[in-house]
Amino acid sequence: MGKLSFSFLENSKPYFAMISLQFGYAGMNIISKVSLSRGMSHYVLVVYRHAFATASIVPFVLFFERRGQPRITLKVFIQIFVLALLGPVIDQNFYYAGLKYTSPTFSCAMSNMLPAMTFVMAVIFRMENLEMKKLRCQAKVLGTLVTVGGAMVMTLYKGPLVQMPWSKHSHHSNQASDDKANKDWFKGSMFLIIATLAWASLFVLQNQALKTYKNHQFTLTTLVCFVGTLQAIAVALVAEHKAVVWRIGWDMNLLAAAYAGIVTSSISYYVQGLVMKKRGPVFATAFSPLMMIIVAIMGSFILAEKIFLGGLIGSIFIVFGLYSVLWGKHRENLEIKVAAAAASSDEEIPQPIKPPSQPNNNNNNIANNSIFISMPAPENPIKPNQIPRE
Repeated sequence: MGKLSFSFLENSKPYFAMISLQFGYAGMNIISKVSLSRGMSHYVLVVYRHAFATASIVPFVLFFERRGQPRITLKVFIQIFVLALLGPVIDQNFYYAGLKYTSPTFSCAMSNMLPAMTFVMAVIFRMENLEMKKLRCQAKVLGTLVTVGGAMVMTLYKGPLVQMPWSKHSHHSNQASDDKANKDWFKGSMFLIIATLAWASLFVLQNQALKTYKNHQFTLTTLVCFVGTLQAIAVALVAEHKAVVWRIGWDMNLLAAAYAGIVTSSISYYVQGLVMKKRGPVFATAFSPLMMIIVAIMGSFILAEKIFLGGLIGSIFIVFGLYSVLWGKHRENLEIKVAAAAASSDEEIPQPIKPPSQPNNNNNNIANNSIFISMPAPENPIKPNQIPRE
């Protein structure tokens, strides 16, 4: 009984870890939405977030990856610079801007487009081969098309308000406010799509950088966050000309920056890396729709968030497309593992060696009918006064 319970706990750890991460991501979206709604600049939020992220990841680098650091050549620096530009600067700024103009649930639903967008970018840069005769490729292409269709539905069709059983919304509004809200919704949708494309491009480029930092992933993350912080400061100084926007106290703005930097950019990276090593990237990605459900429930309670029919229909399409792409990727990983296992099992079979020429005698018939197998030479026996090595 004890062994069964221990085995159950060991097998359940990846599930508990990924579910906990989804709650962490959901909290980041809710807290960031509150901070942005209260007037915090998303440019400044990106700066503070990645400053906290850099400071929180540095101890992991000093503890785990101090030795054997790769040299930062001009090529490596350019890769880190572009990764920082795609991730901390473009992705995060457009994501926070989209979150400000839409809602946390809508933003989370749009972020589920990431696997499909990554697949498209990989095909464009010829990192992915399309074999349309295979079912896994058909599933990935179909999932990508359905995901894009869901995003278009969410962007172009808002629809009527969906009333939640536990929330009551007032329907008093005027035509001018509705038109402005619709324009902001469309603008926020486009910002979120740009953010997802930037994040997908980062994943494609990251494969090249990981060849250099294969055993120093914390170091790569720290460098990207640090360079991204410097780039975000430059962007913020150009976009924001008032010094008051940089002022931060013991309030929701500080919580939003610290929570996003420490939880979603540091702890989540480490936990998700452990889960991916044990169960693979498809397993880790499959839990992302759960964040959308958590955010929808939390947002309706905390923020009195309104959920519209267009967003609901588009979310269903995006989740269906997500799992179609993940299923195709899962089948591809299985085929790769089977091929690798078959290649490793095809070891060299000992070849028969022709017997040495011998003079004609009575043993000729035995020698001609014998097969000699090559065997490794036996090790020298241990001498009486020699101590065997452990």
